[in-house]
Amino acid sequence: MEAFDILLTASFWVAAIRIASPLIFATMGELICERVGVLNLGIEGIMMAGAFAGWVTVYAGGDLWTGVFVAALAGSAFGLLHGVLTGPFGLSQHVVGIGITLLATSLTYFTYRVVLPEVSSPPKIVPFQPLEIPLLSDIPVVGPALFNQTPLTYLAFVVVGLVAWVLYRTPLGLALRAAGENPAAVEAQGIGVAAIRIGAVMAGSALMAVGGAFLTMSAFNSFFFEMVNGRGWICIALVVFGSWRPGKALLGAILFAAFDAYQVRLQQLAGGVVPYQVFLMMPYVLSILALVLVARRASYPKALMIPYQRGER
Repeated sequence: MEAFDILLTASFWVAAIRIASPLIFATMGELICERVGVLNLGIEGIMMAGAFAGWVTVYAGGDLWTGVFVAALAGSAFGLLHGVLTGPFGLSQHVVGIGITLLATSLTYFTYRVVLPEVSSPPKIVPFQPLEIPLLSDIPVVGPALFNQTPLTYLAFVVVGLVAWVLYRTPLGLALRAAGENPAAVEAQGIGVAAIRIGAVMAGSALMAVGGAFLTMSAFNSFFFEMVNGRGWICIALVVFGSWRPGKALLGAILFAAFDAYQVRLQQLAGGVVPYQVFLMMPYVLSILALVLVARRASYPKALMIPYQRGER
């Protein structure tokens, strides 16, 4: 029963929501990109660049929200590069995405060594602190998990609602979805497909970078190169798991985060009897199984990964 009781504790769900927060940002960013027909494999590098950009801004004397803004700018810059290369130039989205990841990672490493040439241990900053919402935070289990988190966690949930509203309730969202389904129809309406794809990839990449910034400015208080640790690739899978819908992708992010938080507590219960590697792989194995079950019925954007040149039919 002890293993089951973990699921009923407030601390477990507080940890799950905290772990899910950077995934939510990055998943929404990837979802926007893929909705317009662009697979952004640069997500892993963009998250690392955002983590460093936000952290170094605060370390240099900026406030926390300025750090978030700078991280978003860094992400949008990589998004602009990705969008131009895959849009007007029509290059392979796979190759460009991997190139962006390598470029962003290398630039981050180089900049870190230039800014802190002789530092062996990353300096610490004062990160975002939990912001308790009166009355709501007193609700058992749910209160601490949802209403006693850092401001960036609240922002992550706002972003989900905003993305859903834009995609399904605005003319802009209709154009975005059409660009990923039938770009020729978008062009027939006098809307530039390349422009809308570039803008969407920039916005999506900015959200990915903010997801990275969450790690250095909310989850932790310093920067280290292994901190993204494959989260970007998980977010790509979460988009598929969520069938390219913001609400379902949000649930997928929370589900994966719950698996991750659960395995840490199971390690403590096992007391070394079971190798810890078994628990470390558990969230990924369960996520793969869930992805296999859901992906078979998923309806992906028809123009995803298909370059479009003006005038093509």
